[in-house]
Amino acid sequence: MDDDVPVPEPSKLTLSKERWAREGRQPARARLADATRLPPGQHRTTDWPVLDLGEHPDIVPGAWELQVFGAIARPAIWRWTDLMAQPQTNSVSDIHCVTSWSRYDNQWQGVSTIDLLESVVPLPATRFVLLHSSDGYTTNLTLEDFAAEGAMLVHAWSGQPLAREHGGPVRLVVPHLYFWKSAKWINKIEFRTQDAPGFWEVRGYHNRGDPWLEQRYSNDE
Repeated sequence: MDDDVPVPEPSKLTLSKERWAREGRQPARARLADATRLPPGQHRTTDWPVLDLGEHPDIVPGAWELQVFGAIARPAIWRWTDLMAQPQTNSVSDIHCVTSWSRYDNQWQGVSTIDLLESVVPLPATRFVLLHSSDGYTTNLTLEDFAAEGAMLVHAWSGQPLAREHGGPVRLVVPHLYFWKSAKWINKIEFRTQDAPGFWEVRGYHNRGDPWLEQRYSNDE
């Protein structure tokens, strides 16, 4: 957990999700699941529900700052102009939320994590990434998941600046994992040689979160 940013008091949703993890709650099954695109236990929605810790940091692009540090050769601090000066990527991917909804064909614009890695150069011993957010949230990834195809730092959705409630001005998107791994309001990326579970991972959620394997909770192996 980021000691510099206090985590707000848990919302009703946060408390409910902690209870679901303790109980190992599984979602109702979709009747007509598209097995080639919709992971098990998911249902499709055209909405984009807002799920977070109950606080929406108000960060204007000009004040946004990203610290990239840890087990890398070139630690960096990116500001908005630095982000926009990087190679820009357009991508389309689906969202799969652990609360059982999926949203298809999201159009993202931002900087791919591959381009970020080429800039900061992880050390040979680097194996993990810990993501920090401005609301005190954290979540962990393996380096391989962070570098996967489609993973990116996103600043726009459907051709518009990413909305504050969805993590704007900048969030991570890792589309092949449950969406709690795609940290909103990202402000620090910490590269590590050892794993460090984040906010939900220490509260009963799975350490990886593969939706196709239904890795929702820590006992879903």
